Amino acid sequence: MRNASTWWIVAAIMLLLDLYVYQALRTVTQHSGERTRMAVQVTYWVVSGLTLTALLSFPYIMTLQKSVIFRNYIFALLVGLFLAKLVGSVFFLADDLRRALSWITIKLFLTPAKPAAGTGNSIPRSVFMSWLGLGLGGTLFGTFIYGFRNKYNYRVKKVTLAFSNLPAAFKGLRIVQVSDIHSGSFENKKAVDHGVDMILKQNADLILFTGDLVNDRAEEMVPYMDVFSRLKAPMGVFSSLGNHDYGDYVSWPSKQAKSENLERLKQVHADLGWRLLMNEHVLLEKNGQQIAVLGIENWGAKGRFPKYGKMNEAYPGTEHIPFKILLSHDPSHWDAEVRTKYPSVDLMLAGHTHGMQFGIENPYFKWSPVQWMYKQWAGLYEEGSQKLYVNRGYGFIGYPGRVGILPEITLIELT
Repeated sequence: MRNASTWWIVAAIMLLLDLYVYQALRTVTQHSGERTRMAVQVTYWVVSGLTLTALLSFPYIMTLQKSVIFRNYIFALLVGLFLAKLVGSVFFLADDLRRALSWITIKLFLTPAKPAAGTGNSIPRSVFMSWLGLGLGGTLFGTFIYGFRNKYNYRVKKVTLAFSNLPAAFKGLRIVQVSDIHSGSFENKKAVDHGVDMILKQNADLILFTGDLVNDRAEEMVPYMDVFSRLKAPMGVFSSLGNHDYGDYVSWPSKQAKSENLERLKQVHADLGWRLLMNEHVLLEKNGQQIAVLGIENWGAKGRFPKYGKMNEAYPGTEHIPFKILLSHDPSHWDAEVRTKYPSVDLMLAGHTHGMQFGIENPYFKWSPVQWMYKQWAGLYEEGSQKLYVNRGYGFIGYPGRVGILPEITLIELT
């Protein structure tokens, strides 16, 4: 959300939800004592008021935009409350539809009768549906709080990929993919360092990073330079940019300041010892055989994401190379351009979605709300001879936690 008007629209929606949920709250407390009702209602509106104040303050106060505590925990609580109220409102709406249907039925088909004193023609809200909506919304909010403990709970995902055209010299090549570090969200350096230890233990031949090193600003990497500079591999560490790396989501004092931030971030990659691929490729050679690693700037098929990436600059010069790996941050690029225009790209590595940091995943079932926005959102996808792997993200943003979808280090072995 890049401008203040968007935040005002969101605040207006939240206020409407607040008013709607308040009606259910009144229903479930209607038989409580007056002091209890007053305490519950005052608490509700104080929390709602603070929520709206925090939300509307964000686009205007630079300190809040830079604050790790606000961007992590306060913002997460705002999102959690919003989703909890939204879930509850589904049940309240169902109850209101029932009431409306009952009222229409009485008006059209039943003989009018004098209403009992004090009741009028109204049909009371269902206490059960109100409790159900509040209970499920509260459970969702509690799950969000529980997920705080999982934000550094790294998991190594091991994937073996077979390609008939892989040069013999590269069979058994071990690649570690890391994506979406989002260093501006971290506040536990020891935990982050432990994740880097896990990466190094994989003994990869090649490390590939697929974008979003920071949330917005190059300076966010300063406290973690010594951590991520430890990432080394015999065939090198190569990286690309993600949508957050351009600083598009904060207000800059000038276009020059934004441009300078991006240049500093490019230097950060260099200082880490990573080769940042900006719409270009490198050739890796082993025993006289070659493969190509292409890297482009962020390119998203969704309208709100700028298309900085240029495959027409990265691809030329690789036509004769038998095997190609593409680093492209946004997985929507695969269907939109890679599969249709560049069928000789064998493997594309992406990130971006984080699996929404929320969902259900087990050997038999995988689900996250993010799948309503992205067809490919976590794990391996195949179409013909081409493959896409979407990393679930090393870091986090917006919500400082993980529920069901844990932070990922991917170990890919080519056969």
